[in-house]
Amino acid sequence: MDGFPMYDRESPEGRKMLEFRRSLPAYKEKNTLLTAVSQNQVIIVSGETGCGKTTQIPQFILESEMESVHGAVCSIICTQPRRISAMSVSERVASERGEKLGESVGYKVRLEGMKGRDTHLLFCTTGILLRRLLIDRNLKGVTHVIVDEIHERGMNEDFLLIVLKDLLPRRPELRLILMSATLDAELFSSYFGGAQIIPIPGFTYPVRTHFLENILEMTGYKLTPYNQIDDYGQEKMWKMSKQAPRKRKSQIASVVEDALRAADFKEYRPQTRESLSCWNPECIGFNLIEYLLCYICENEKPGAVLVFMTGWDDISSLKDKLQAHPLLGDPNQVLLLACHGSMASSEQRLIFDEPEDGVRKIVLATNIAETSITINDVVFVLDCGKAKETSYDALNNTPCLLPSWISKVSAQQRRGRAGRVQPGECYHLYPRCVYNAFAEYQLPEILRTPLQSLCLQIKSLKLGSISEFLSRALQSPELLAVRNAIDYLKIIGALDENEGLTVLGRYLTMLPVEPKLGKMLILGAIFNCLDPVLTIVSGLSVRDPFLTPFDKKDLAEAAKYQFSRDYSDHLALVRAYEGWIDAERDLAGYEYCWRNFLSVQSIKVIDSLRKEFFSLLKDTGLVDGNTTSYNAWSHDEHLVRAVICYGLYPGICSVVHNEKSFSLKSMEDGQVFLYSNSVNARESKIPYPWLVFNEKIKVNSVFLRDSTAVSDSVLLLFGGTISRGETDGHLKMLGGFLEFFMNPTLADMYQNLRRELDELIQKKLLYPRMDMHVHHELLSAVRLLVSEDRCDGRFVFGRQVLKPSKPSVLETKTTLISRIESGPGGDNSKSQLQTLLTRAGYAAPTYKTKHLKNNQFRATVEFNGMQIMGQPCNNKKSAEKDAAAEALQWLMGGNQAGHEHLNHMSMLLKKSKKDHN
Repeated sequence: MDGFPMYDRESPEGRKMLEFRRSLPAYKEKNTLLTAVSQNQVIIVSGETGCGKTTQIPQFILESEMESVHGAVCSIICTQPRRISAMSVSERVASERGEKLGESVGYKVRLEGMKGRDTHLLFCTTGILLRRLLIDRNLKGVTHVIVDEIHERGMNEDFLLIVLKDLLPRRPELRLILMSATLDAELFSSYFGGAQIIPIPGFTYPVRTHFLENILEMTGYKLTPYNQIDDYGQEKMWKMSKQAPRKRKSQIASVVEDALRAADFKEYRPQTRESLSCWNPECIGFNLIEYLLCYICENEKPGAVLVFMTGWDDISSLKDKLQAHPLLGDPNQVLLLACHGSMASSEQRLIFDEPEDGVRKIVLATNIAETSITINDVVFVLDCGKAKETSYDALNNTPCLLPSWISKVSAQQRRGRAGRVQPGECYHLYPRCVYNAFAEYQLPEILRTPLQSLCLQIKSLKLGSISEFLSRALQSPELLAVRNAIDYLKIIGALDENEGLTVLGRYLTMLPVEPKLGKMLILGAIFNCLDPVLTIVSGLSVRDPFLTPFDKKDLAEAAKYQFSRDYSDHLALVRAYEGWIDAERDLAGYEYCWRNFLSVQSIKVIDSLRKEFFSLLKDTGLVDGNTTSYNAWSHDEHLVRAVICYGLYPGICSVVHNEKSFSLKSMEDGQVFLYSNSVNARESKIPYPWLVFNEKIKVNSVFLRDSTAVSDSVLLLFGGTISRGETDGHLKMLGGFLEFFMNPTLADMYQNLRRELDELIQKKLLYPRMDMHVHHELLSAVRLLVSEDRCDGRFVFGRQVLKPSKPSVLETKTTLISRIESGPGGDNSKSQLQTLLTRAGYAAPTYKTKHLKNNQFRATVEFNGMQIMGQPCNNKKSAEKDAAAEALQWLMGGNQAGHEHLNHMSMLLKKSKKDHN
């Protein structure tokens, strides 16, 4: 008995399907596989692309269980790294079994699924299984877990393996099958204590490989410095900044520099050699791709073409370019499709359809098409050799999302896609020597991304100490990266001091966004200003919708600036989106985007993400279906600004005013800069003391991509934990980096209000159905405070404390207290003094140091026309610190300088006095 139960074997379809399944290499290993599954708790299947492992192995297990007496209790979960693969594989398996999806085979992805009472085989994303583990630690009732595509080494997959490894001893009857295409199978085998490896040979036709030098030689195409710049249409800014020759080499160029220098192209024609000498590794090569696609359409046998690109921006721009081509844009000759993870499922499915006779299918895809999905009729592959990859700099706590070279294994996977149905051709758009310089495998995601969301999941699964848990990973991340993530989660209130999950933390695990964006959504719901917050969070989850074409940079920046009137990129985005909604009602959305330099694709993705986030918030119980209640205060922009601060804190920098402009300082980086397309970059003054930001990117310096200015009141009520400073009326945040000086009764008022506000948020999270109107007085007081704060930073400069006591003789006394006590601006007296002065709007102090006869040094600090001398010290640095400490003590009312300096002091206090009237 073969165990192919569903189809009528005598029907032509049944016989055809049976023959097809028996022809797959996986079928020849069926008995070996089933024996291994019955005898071992863990097995590893290493199968080449096209061997049928993804579709057949789950079916073999299902069929063998159904033939035995265990059929009714059998429950198989098969994870896929992406939604599209979970859906397409489940459809394929159901059709092979001659049944509808949702009978014995189903699928579940975020916000979508098809599963019935009799579903025994469920395909789902890795994230879905992790969420199930949240509710059911032991996977009660599940008999087999199959984890597919483990070679991709995604964060979720690595995390899942640690959890499953822990689960196996508690569930000895549970079977775990790990499957992958080409992989370092030994690594996984040893992780599971020497688990058995079953290799399945691939079934692919031979694929002819052409590297760039062969392509140029064969076609006679000529590369010049000008025909390689990718045309991003309206979006040329990306093209120019990424591809124009630059002084500093990018990561992409530097990786292959040595390989190119050492390469020898002697046997190629002079024209080919000349082309190669000006090849630009930064570019994807839109013009070359267009040329090759024409070449294939005109000269090659029938068959679909798969083009590997890096992301949505280049897929959509190249698609626009090709649609304008007389041959490639002709729907009677070419079916042009795109495939990207963020597309709607219905659109993604189109790539599997076969075109009409005489029409050539061309699919533009990201690395999603490397192994996750199989487009059966592909015969030609074009590979740009790059993929978008997040890297993370743990020292600066800064993530970057940049195109990077793929690994050799990925390049082989891409090539293999051309040999599914007949011998194929693969065109690698880079030289062979560059391929030889690729890394063998891609660096696992867990080693190159920030870990905040992962740490929250670990806590929600009650998996003990985060660092101890992560140390058990296949390859564990740096301790510093783990510590950064834990510290961050404590600062934002998701973890308590003992690393336990707080109530807020529990909510954040329910929202599949970064913790800071989850915080914003939660508070937007609680404070009834959800609509603009949904837009902001969706906007921060996708590519920036504001375009900056290189040749129209000023126009584009001016277009964005018209949406701003309050020093906030985030509120500018809200207005731009609302304008699009109005334009869409009049069917003028496209024209509105064109006029305002907005990306239509990004705005549409924001629109659909808003709906998704709203339905997730409904699931948490924080909002019901009543629009009027959760949007009652959406028009209050001061309140929305406070919610932005609540989410983005501790992403904060101080605005330091100079005479003609301002500079920005953050705690980790010192001076930071704004991207030119931020609305705040166009301002010469920002009348607020602080900027909160979502993203900082390290290029040569650290740049803030988007920011919103906030007042003291917003930061005191919606920032981090407040602690009392050294004197009455002195409040601190972030260990003293943020400081506020005020009247002691005012300080008490802020602290009490903050405590009540925190208690109210906590209460609402515990009882999501609680009516907020009961707390009307508190909410009104908070709204009044944040809207009435005149934003001039009146609490920032230590003005209440800067009151000189009675004048005394000018002398330098020895003092018993440390001269480098913590004060404004950190733990160094020089930086404290500088911060104190620059925040008040004065020039930075200067130092003169004298080398004394006894080999000691004495420094004098000069600021605002006065000089203060320190004590002799052993080295120059200490002498300067001591002089600064002396000046601080004098300013703060410790050791006082004499009468002749009092007029300078009163000048310094004039500003303070004016601010407190």
